[in-house]
Amino acid sequence: MPGFELFDEKERKEVAEVMETGVLMRYGFKGVRAGRWKAREMEEAIRARAGTKHALLLADGTAALTTALAALGVGSGDEVVMPTFTFVASFESIMAAGATPILADVDDTLCLSPEAALKALTPRTKVVMPVHMCGAAADMDALRKLCEERGLFLVEDACQAFGAKYKGKFVGGLGDAGCYSFDFNKIVTCGEGGAVVTDDDALYQRADMYHDHGHGHDNDDRGAEGHPFPGYNYRVSELHAAIGCAQILKLDDFLRRQRRNKKPFKDALSAIPQVAFRRLPDSEGDSGTFLSFFMPDESLARAAAQAMKAAGVEGVFHWYDNNWHYVRNWNHFKERRFANPISANLLEGMPDYSKADFSASDRWMSRCVSISIKLGWEEKEAVSMAEKAANAIKSVL
Repeated sequence: MPGFELFDEKERKEVAEVMETGVLMRYGFKGVRAGRWKAREMEEAIRARAGTKHALLLADGTAALTTALAALGVGSGDEVVMPTFTFVASFESIMAAGATPILADVDDTLCLSPEAALKALTPRTKVVMPVHMCGAAADMDALRKLCEERGLFLVEDACQAFGAKYKGKFVGGLGDAGCYSFDFNKIVTCGEGGAVVTDDDALYQRADMYHDHGHGHDNDDRGAEGHPFPGYNYRVSELHAAIGCAQILKLDDFLRRQRRNKKPFKDALSAIPQVAFRRLPDSEGDSGTFLSFFMPDESLARAAAQAMKAAGVEGVFHWYDNNWHYVRNWNHFKERRFANPISANLLEGMPDYSKADFSASDRWMSRCVSISIKLGWEEKEAVSMAEKAANAIKSVL
């Protein structure tokens, strides 16, 4: 990870095909695009991979999440349960849909705790939104059961986990809707891009219209298309889709490389008694984008991360200190510092997160260190980097 590490002539060829026609928009211009529909092509590849009936390609993962929620009818007065460990786009998308984000603790999977999600439910809850963090699945059996029993929608934020599986099925295809990101740092990248996948015909149709200003897509003449409701411009461009068309064909090789390069790290750190690894509900489905582990306490986790960085280990994260992925440093969110006034329903319904107790999450996140596994490493490089990581950790114990 990320896929740009292995850009080659395949991506250049796909982009060149778009430039030859000059049609950069995914819709219209049928007469001059020479039969090239890159967004449609990538959507078909995503649909086939995810094993879902539908796939909709969008501008980015945030747009995908917002669109999925809107297509489910989620909005003002509704609550969406989400984890404390994720990228800020998760709560941003909920707020963009007009709903209220309700944060719940993560457990040793680094994903939403089913027990915490249950405790977070209120009569206003409409969606449970687990996030498959760092390339591996949440405990989806328990979360699906919870949603089925309570009559809630299950929306998977799989933006960090394209290619990961849960018991044989792609994450993203396990709930009512799933969302992916193909931004520049993802295992498959379009530069910027995202997708919604679903088996629900009506949800797909609403999402398809919502992401394109409400266009009904019922006419070859865009100016004559129906507009059943307003939407937004969350369209992807043909240039971004073209890059994705080449990247997604490499996914099997990407996953093979990730898992190969992760193994020496797991082997090296397994020999250190003080290191405990993240629990994976489906270890065989792990995409291998990160190796995440726990140190005995916060100070040792911070010291281990600093020692690895000093030793030249690439892509080391102590998430507890991260500004963008853990609630501890989401001060703008907790202090309700927004660029423009938000709805009264959202503001009144949002808990006071400046006083919230997320000690259960802190227990895991303060001790967690993750190493991003690079696609571009040759096998010998991965082994050497793993040795550096292990030696650095030992040096602080």
